Amino acid sequence: MMKVFLIVVATVLMVSGHAIAADAAAGKAVSARCISCHGVAGISPIGIYPNLAGQKEQYLKKQINAFRSGKRVDPSMTAMVAELTDSDAANLAAFYSGIR
Repeated sequence: MMKVFLIVVATVLMVSGHAIAADAAAGKAVSARCISCHGVAGISPIGIYPNLAGQKEQYLKKQINAFRSGKRVDPSMTAMVAELTDSDAANLAAFYSGIR
């Protein structure tokens, strides 16, 4: 009985530790603000801006949130992400990571 209890508790903790799945379609809608620098399909037409297509989702989310928090500073990115919500950041990361 104790083993079953521990499995249930572990499962609940694992599930509660994960955010609700991001919505790539919603991320695509939010990505309109990113297109001029990072390209329509996440491939930058300008050499100084990185390609976002196919990057790892957690990496992208971490970088977006670093710009949002001020941990990472770039005048253009700071302005672009200033109004994003946590959901927007997760959705953008899901969208760009899903492009192959």
